[in-house]
Amino acid sequence: MKPTDLRGILHYIPQFRDQVFILAMDGAVVADDNFPNLLMDVAVLRSLSIRLVLVHGAGYQVQKLAQELSVPITNWDGTGITDGATLRVAIMAANNVTHEILEGLSLNNLRGALTNCIEAVPLGILKGVDHQYTGKVHQVDVELLRTLLDRGIIPVIPPVACDGSGNTYRLNSDSVAVEVARQLGAVKLMYIGTAPGIELDGKLVPQMSVKELESVLKQAFEKIPAAVQSKAVHALQALQGGVERVHILSGTVDEGLLAEVFSNEGIGTLIYANQYQGIRPAQRKDLRHIFALIKPAMEGEQLIKRNRRTLEKELNEFFVFEIDGNIVGCCQLHPTPELKKAELACLHVSPPHANRGIGTKLAQYAETLARERGCEQIFCLSTQAFTFFQHKLGYREGTIDDLPPGRREKYEQNGRRSKILVKSLALPAAPTVSSAPAPSLAGVNGK
Repeated sequence: MKPTDLRGILHYIPQFRDQVFILAMDGAVVADDNFPNLLMDVAVLRSLSIRLVLVHGAGYQVQKLAQELSVPITNWDGTGITDGATLRVAIMAANNVTHEILEGLSLNNLRGALTNCIEAVPLGILKGVDHQYTGKVHQVDVELLRTLLDRGIIPVIPPVACDGSGNTYRLNSDSVAVEVARQLGAVKLMYIGTAPGIELDGKLVPQMSVKELESVLKQAFEKIPAAVQSKAVHALQALQGGVERVHILSGTVDEGLLAEVFSNEGIGTLIYANQYQGIRPAQRKDLRHIFALIKPAMEGEQLIKRNRRTLEKELNEFFVFEIDGNIVGCCQLHPTPELKKAELACLHVSPPHANRGIGTKLAQYAETLARERGCEQIFCLSTQAFTFFQHKLGYREGTIDDLPPGRREKYEQNGRRSKILVKSLALPAAPTVSSAPAPSLAGVNGK
């Protein structure tokens, strides 16, 4: 591990220390060759004082065991009808999975405990169909779970539970995870399966808001791969129930869980209920992060070079784009009020976050600020990203006469021969969207 990797993790520790994460693992993940590595990731999270609850499924094992025993089953994932034979197979399969998890935790010097913290009730008769031994969560013994967490023990919750009379029911683990996350006030619910996340039209969606997820479920549910449909539906329930973040990711990727927790881009899909990302004015504490962000672009002559002292002097003109406390984009707005003009400068987005609309949001925010300050025109200088400004934001190519006198002198002195791009602010911004992919935004010249 590189020192930079450790620094990246350290950034998150204050946010996550003593917070509750719900890890909802599919049975197929427990059976995967990567499961021992996944438990090592769990050990890392636990070593950082993150409180973990492990909810597991057993669908894969139910199907496999039913085949081995030649027992026909009515349901394997806890959502359909569960007859007596299926329930017996489900209990055996769940017990086997729980034992394998507890064994793996022990190998990593972690303490775990099988809990009967879920009280179930029958799912009942739906549309005239008796679901027999399929159940749903009636209540969660939060006090028991908190007692275990306070003692550093990882509660392990299987997809079977009893009612108040001792009757056992098969539960869907995705729905169990939702109820546990809601009752414990978890900051993260992480669905760990074998699929990479939510894919639409063959492309992984790295992040979406709860409103976007709701829209997808209503308008394009059939486009969601079957392997994550249940997780997507239950993710919406969790978010609407107060859980701030739901992750859907693959547990078959080595160090995938750590990458999902300790990096902005992650490996799966993050669905967020609160404001996951936003733009704000730069602060003095951001100076080091901004400089580190733009340094590669300056060294590659994509941005004009500036030192820390120059950046510090101009810091009040900067604003940043932040994701979970990390600065992934920045922009500078330098107004010339007497000429009713403003310059958009030093627009840059970190490469892992390119092509996600961050640059557009920063540029549009700058336009809004410039308009509020009485400017009627905004301009920028670009050596490589000029097509982005023209096609995405509606800028037109200008001439040196469009620059304020002081800026014109600097333009002639630096010899970069940047394209001059100009946009009127007389009306609210209405970007012209191009079907062509946006280029990297590391080509906007600074002052």
